[in-house]
Amino acid sequence: MKQRVLSAIIMVAIVLVCMLISVYTRIAFFLAVAILCIRELVHVYSLEDVHCTKLPLYFFPIAWSILLVLDVHMEIHPAYYLAAGFFAIVWIFAAAIANHTIYGRGAEASLSILVYPLFLLLLIAAIGITEHWYSVMILACLATWTCDSFAMFGGKWFGKHKLAPYTSPNKTVEGTICGAISSLLAGLASYFLLRWLGHSVALWICLLASLICSSVGQYGDLAASLFKRMVGIKDYSNLIPGHGGMMDRADSLLFSIPSAWFILFLCHAL
Repeated sequence: MKQRVLSAIIMVAIVLVCMLISVYTRIAFFLAVAILCIRELVHVYSLEDVHCTKLPLYFFPIAWSILLVLDVHMEIHPAYYLAAGFFAIVWIFAAAIANHTIYGRGAEASLSILVYPLFLLLLIAAIGITEHWYSVMILACLATWTCDSFAMFGGKWFGKHKLAPYTSPNKTVEGTICGAISSLLAGLASYFLLRWLGHSVALWICLLASLICSSVGQYGDLAASLFKRMVGIKDYSNLIPGHGGMMDRADSLLFSIPSAWFILFLCHAL
């Protein structure tokens, strides 16, 4: 537990530094996370004897983020983003065809990595350059982390009914409910924190966003578990002592951060 807490403190410090220095450090941070997540997924597929496109070849689609940085200073037509996505798909298939060890399953896996996690991380990077990026991050992160903690303890104390026994055997319905309810506390904390930072968001929006983010975040956790159960491993890697790999830490946020942005956008709170 001591190692887990120490790792969490170091992670939070690194994230805060990268988020607060400038928009460029935020983009660089999300790029680093994308590279680490892709590396872990490629490794997981290899354990199933599925050969994917090698990690360096994903650097071209990762270059989409350059457009995000440029968009801070100039208007870029949406067609450029669509073109980047199109050529990324062509590039991945071309790399698969040129590599004689990659067959049908490997090509499918390579393409899926473009969507999960890369597309989601680039979507989060796009959110990171918006004016009120911190509102989205605060709501999503506080709701997700609070939910995770209370869901774990709630499952240990009250858990009787398995939520998804074949995907995540330790998750229970009771723990999930405890996590969702606890997220309302995170919503309340976010409301006061955002007011202090000068971006006042209605209390009901904060509560709604936190509840939805925590619930969607748990689906993100289950989605990542699908790949781990495929090869029978507990963690994606041992990159972060006590926490597993980057995918183990990012899985919930891949879903909850975009959800927070959509909710704030639809409620006209951005």
